[in-house]
Formats: sequence, C-alpha cells, structure tokens
Amino acid sequence: MRLSIIGSGYVGTTIAACFADLGHDVVNVDIDESIVETINVGDAPIHEAGLDELIAAHAGPEGTGRLRATTDYDAILDTDVTFLCLPTPQNDDGSIDLSIMEAGATQLGETLAEKSDWHTVVVKSTVVPGSTEDAITPILEDASGTTAGEAFGVGMNPEFLREGTAVDDFLNPDKVVLGADDDRALADMRDVFDPLVDRADAPVVETDTRTAEMIKYANNGFLAAKISLINDIGNICKEFGIDAYEVAEAIGLDDRIGEQFLRSGVGWGGSCFPKDVAAIIAAAEEQGYEPPVLNAAVDLNDRQPGRLVDLLAEHLDLQDARVTVLGLAFKPGTDDVRNSRAIPVVEGLQERGATVTAYDPVATANAKASLDDVTYADSAAAALADADGAVVVTDWDEFAALDEAFDAMANPVVVDGRRIIERRDGITYEGLTW
Repeated sequence: MRLSIIGSGYVGTTIAACFADLGHDVVNVDIDESIVETINVGDAPIHEAGLDELIAAHAGPEGTGRLRATTDYDAILDTDVTFLCLPTPQNDDGSIDLSIMEAGATQLGETLAEKSDWHTVVVKSTVVPGSTEDAITPILEDASGTTAGEAFGVGMNPEFLREGTAVDDFLNPDKVVLGADDDRALADMRDVFDPLVDRADAPVVETDTRTAEMIKYANNGFLAAKISLINDIGNICKEFGIDAYEVAEAIGLDDRIGEQFLRSGVGWGGSCFPKDVAAIIAAAEEQGYEPPVLNAAVDLNDRQPGRLVDLLAEHLDLQDARVTVLGLAFKPGTDDVRNSRAIPVVEGLQERGATVTAYDPVATANAKASLDDVTYADSAAAALADADGAVVVTDWDEFAALDEAFDAMANPVVVDGRRIIERRDGITYEGLTW
C-alpha cells in the first residue's frame, strides 16, 4: 500500500522504515528539513538499533526507493493511509498536550480537502481515551470540509515500541491492536498490517477506537506498577539482607507473574512510562477517580534515585567527594535521557556537596542539556580514575566488568543501581536492592 507517516521521531521514523521493509511504499512527512535530508540520503536521524540498516536499504541512492521523506504535505495526496505520529507532551498537571497533534491534524485535513477518493487516517500517537473521537476527528472534518465515515476514516493503532529495541519490537510484536469505529478504516488497517501479521504470526486485537487508546495506557501503567512493586519488594529485601534477585527469580516462575520486568533497581524513566502513567492518572482524576495503585507506583519510583544516593552516603562523606556516575541514558541501547534516573541521582549528589564526573557510551551530548556542573569523561575508566565513589545508573554491558578501572580508584566505594557489576572483591560494594 501507499502510506504516509506524519512525524519522524522515534515512532514515526521507525514505523516508516519498517513498513518499507514490509513492502509498502512510504513517505515520511516532517517539518524539520535536516531530518528529511538525513533520511533521503539513507541515514537514520535517531540512535536506534537496526534502524540505520533499514533506512539505508530503502531510502537514499542505494535503497529500494520504497522510503522517502519530505516537508510537503501534498505528498499525502498520493497515499492511501496516513499515520499520525506526533508528540503528545506532558502538561504541568500530568495531562497530555494535544496542540502538536491538533496542528498536524489541521494540516492533514486541509490536504485531504484536495483529495476526491477515500483516505484512512490512523492515530499512532499515544492519546487518552476519547481524544481521537472528540478532538482529532472533528479537526479533520472542519479542515477538510468533509465528514468522517464518508470521505475519510479514522482509526487508532497504539505503539508498543521500546527505545533501543524499537525495530525488533515492531517487526516481532506480541500483539497488533487495531481500533476503529468505521469498517472501511478497519479494513485498510488490516491491509497495512497483513504483511507483518503473516511474517511475525502476531495475534491481532480488533476493537473500537477508545478501547485501543486505553490498551496502550493499561499496558504501560501495568508494567510501571510491576517495576515499582518489585523495587518495593527489593527495598524490603535489602533491610533483611536478602538477595532480591533470587526472590524475583523464584516468583517469576509463577506464570501469573512472569519473569519480565522483575529487575529491581533505581527505577523507570524514559519518554513513555512517566508521561503515560501521569496522563492516565490525570484523565482518571478528571473523571472523578483517584487511582491509588498508579499514584503509589509513581511515588515509589520518584524515591528510588534518592535511595541510591543514601546508600552511597552510608559509606562515603559526599561533601567534596569525587563521585562517578556510570550511565546517563534512561536505559541501554538509546541516547535518550528524558526522565533518566541519572538526572535526579546527579542532582542529589550535587546537593550533598559532591563533585560529579559522568560517562555514557552515547548519551553524553543529550545529558549536557539537562545537567549543570558535571565533568564528562570519554570512557568508564577515565571517569573512575581517582574517584572516591561511583554509582551505576544505566546497565550498559560494558559496565559489567571494570576490574582495572575499580583498582585505579583510591578507596573504591560503588553502589550498583542495576546489578550489572560482576566483580566485588576489593571494593566497598552495595547493590541497591540486594
């Protein structure tokens, strides 16, 4: 099929490249000319495993020609289905800000006014239940001068992509959710995803638009709460001198619990969990319901970075101490520092008078915009040299064994917030949850 993707962030760029790999003809529409140029020469505009190869295979002079990018919305006129992949940032009260989505829907609607044949619009961005029906669709109708269900259809297809593994997550999904209140739009969405479903043998959930919107929030809310619960259990284990990971391994054998997301540590961050949990809490409160479990999950997650700093302070006077922070990205495999636990850890160390040196394999440039008065090293070994203490915040593989670097520390004190370090002999060592 002929597809257009509005937006070229993590989601938009990833699904554009993956759809091209599935055989569709794809055009990525974005207002950023530098991103458009990057894609058109066959390069990825973001750091994401496997994305460079897909874009090189289908865009640029050496590609198949199934993927291109443009700033011109008129390119949508030559496509059958458009995916809206625009940001829905968080307002101060936790609710989502639809202004970027609304602006994109307006431009899309104005473009569709020039189209005489049927077109399907699919909301891919994460929006609270009712947003597609009550906000996006009316804008499309007003801007196009046409009626949903007659000239165009609207559907919802939530994304379940993890940064660092987004390409693999898309091409090997645990489910595909198609939400629509229009049979023709739903049929178009089936046609788009049939090649993926056939290739990955993925289960398909077909439902209405509001339910599809809610499935995304329920999915992320449940996972965030699961992580906070295992962190809570890990904190209790710490008080009793029990290995929380041994406990987690045992309870993970219960198929009602499962082994995934039972790695207790310094907490969750990124662009999805914090924003999505805050948004569904705000939406629930607007309806008059206070969700106690989700509120508790957020509260515990907010306290975990402080717990890491407290553990280091038990072994090291932080005033004027030189402390190394290993890991700045919110998770390995990405350069994204949005809501990274490293940020409150660094700020907590500085508040106690420590001087901070930090290292991350790929996220240093992004971290500089969020952190002040930090020295950035070019390697873990350089960051640890002459340090009084260290904390591990992101579980990059290279942090697993740093024997020589720890030996170079004068009085090694290490707090591991991700249980990644293998060697402990010769250092004062604390694991955050064991």
